[in-house]
Amino acid sequence: MENDNKKPSFIERMKQRAVSQEPYSGKAEDFNPGTNQAACPNCGAGRAKQDGLTHCAYCGHTFINTTLSDGHYIKGSDNSTI
Repeated sequence: MENDNKKPSFIERMKQRAVSQEPYSGKAEDFNPGTNQAACPNCGAGRAKQDGLTHCAYCGHTFINTTLSDGHYIKGSDNSTI
């Protein structure tokens, strides 16, 4: 009978708090994943890992037309080509 009036332990309180906690960003949305954003709009090919950041490896279509600058890990040249 003494256990009925006993205060929950720290671990039990943490478990209760974790179960009752609401997510910060709200409910997750369900969506169907697709590859339409990763495909070339010119030829429809998927982006190649070695050439896929700035231009299409198959037809040469430009995805990103920008001037790269020297950074800590990125050099001022086209880093998507090996």
